[in-house]
Amino acid sequence: MEATVEKTGTEGKVWGGGHNSSPLKASYGKLMMWFFITSDTLTFSAFLAAYGFSRFKFLDAWPIADEVFNHFPFLHGVDAPMYYVALMTFILIFSSVTMVLAVNAGHEMNKKKVTLYMFLTVVGGIIFLGSQAWEWKNFIKGTYGAVETRGGRIIQFVNTEGKRVALADFAQPLPVVREAHEASNGLWYAADERPNPSFSLEEVKAGFTKNDNILVRLQNNAEEGGKVVLSREESLAVMNNQANLVVEGANLTRNEYGHPLFADFFFFITGFHGFHVFTGVVINIIIFFNVLIGTYERRKSYEMVEKVGLYWHFVDLVWVFVFTFFYLV
Repeated sequence: MEATVEKTGTEGKVWGGGHNSSPLKASYGKLMMWFFITSDTLTFSAFLAAYGFSRFKFLDAWPIADEVFNHFPFLHGVDAPMYYVALMTFILIFSSVTMVLAVNAGHEMNKKKVTLYMFLTVVGGIIFLGSQAWEWKNFIKGTYGAVETRGGRIIQFVNTEGKRVALADFAQPLPVVREAHEASNGLWYAADERPNPSFSLEEVKAGFTKNDNILVRLQNNAEEGGKVVLSREESLAVMNNQANLVVEGANLTRNEYGHPLFADFFFFITGFHGFHVFTGVVINIIIFFNVLIGTYERRKSYEMVEKVGLYWHFVDLVWVFVFTFFYLV
């Protein structure tokens, strides 16, 4: 038996992505961008929640952000806590402003202004990526150096005034040839072993013993805030009985600044966000060249600029949360 279908007034009116009679008065492309942003928001929220739980669990051993991110380009040796990270944040937020101006210019069908503001947005994204790579380099290289105990704790060094002291400031070079473990060295080679640090543990111990004004600062936080600083006698006991190896910089295994999870989350969260910024820069460059050749002028619509603008604003907003929870709190 052949089925009969009652004809209605909506027969054949399948939504083709236009604005008329479309859901929420938005095109198909905009809706799909919003769906992507929603799903990505849940992903970043899960990462930041995991970071928060881990930080709460190891609160006593969590690094102090002002001591970790205290570099500024061309100002070597100057303590500038969070200054460059704040500048990076400003640049990324400013690029979001230029993206808004590009979208508004697109509504006015002003090709010249769209070209200018898209170019400024791309430049801002590239500067942010370069700044993030510079931050990674300093984080991996390290600033002061530290010593890890047999129990896996990080001990740092301060002077009698409580200021951090780098290993290079007191380590005493010894007349011993230190050879890096390589595949050609024999049985004691490990495939995942890092190159020798700048100073051996014996050199650090020798310099520490001769400098009475150097004290050990434990990874744990004191009740009144800050880290626990031991007396000279306690510092000598820790160095002689518990010191195991020298740590410089940070990686996925060890971290001179404190708990290793801090470095793990730093690389993963900022790296994942950096990948989003890189993707946005590539897409913006493509859109920029399409604007130059007049693609959207011929379409009489700059909606593609608006859609990529939604993504760029999302990336900027995510960084505000990353900056707040990872660097400030």
